[in-house]
Amino acid sequence: MSSEDLIIRQYRNRIRKKVLSTMLVGLILSVLVFLDIQVGSSSIAFKDLVDAVLKGPAGGSSASFIVWEIRLPMTFTCLFVGASLSLAGLLIQTITNNPLASPYTLGVTAGASFGAAIAITTGFALFGQIWLGVSLAALVMALTVSAFIFYLGSKRSLTATTLILVGVIMNFFFQALQQYLQYRASPEIAQIISGWTFGNLQRSSWISAGVSSTCWTIVLLISFCYSWKLTALSDGTERARGLGINTDQLRMFVFTVSSVLVASAVAFIGTVAFVGLISPHCAKLLLGDDQRFLIIGSSMVGSALMLAASIISKLMSEGATLPVGIVTSIVGVPFLFFLLLRSRE
Repeated sequence: MSSEDLIIRQYRNRIRKKVLSTMLVGLILSVLVFLDIQVGSSSIAFKDLVDAVLKGPAGGSSASFIVWEIRLPMTFTCLFVGASLSLAGLLIQTITNNPLASPYTLGVTAGASFGAAIAITTGFALFGQIWLGVSLAALVMALTVSAFIFYLGSKRSLTATTLILVGVIMNFFFQALQQYLQYRASPEIAQIISGWTFGNLQRSSWISAGVSSTCWTIVLLISFCYSWKLTALSDGTERARGLGINTDQLRMFVFTVSSVLVASAVAFIGTVAFVGLISPHCAKLLLGDDQRFLIIGSSMVGSALMLAASIISKLMSEGATLPVGIVTSIVGVPFLFFLLLRSRE
């Protein structure tokens, strides 16, 4: 066997392993989707669950109502919010070359949440729809924070750790502004804003599932088109420039589409911490640094993580649903601490 044939065989073996790993994650994700639909405050037998899904929303039974009006919207919102936050985290980590970067640690999520809080407080609606107004306000603030982070990273040449410290400052800043809005708002509005900080899936609907899935699908397709550029950029800025890639333009564009993903997630269920940080690292352990596989793999891991957190939140709080953001924070804080220690080494 020639050396060329050996290289081709090794390449095909690596691709086969990545495909099998992706299929395994997909299988786990399918199981979690089923479990998330079944688990809840009202117990539904397996047979009744299957009948409710097959008969559709017009099934007429209580199981059909629960499944189609409550659990399916919640599950699909959870699925695509997790995918969106994870994909945004992967893109941000790639363009900043910073393993600690994510929408949450850089303050983008906090900015989007503050934008949503402004829209809720003022009753801002677009075309008569409050959810459109909340989404737009969240997007504007997410873009503003992303532009500021991009400026600091590219013009001021801040280190990876310093950028995270800037993100901590941004989180505190927007948290203070959000608390001020709560203080000035009526008790009802203040309660809604307060619930926004926990990442509550009980606000899910078919609209939230549709919007988040649409935004994720569009950005996913765009990311695939730029996958080779992102792979080159992950090997270093100079290497990417040597291949003729306009790195500044690519970074600004990716920051923009990442902000769209964050806004589409935050606008409906609020702040969910650390999904965008943990999922890309888990996907890289399985799939390596090839963005062609990481883009879909990271999204799937993010969905699986969100669904697992959703299931745990239902089991931990009998008769109610614990905000999913609490569960992801409990898992994410030790993981961030581990990454900080490893980066110091």
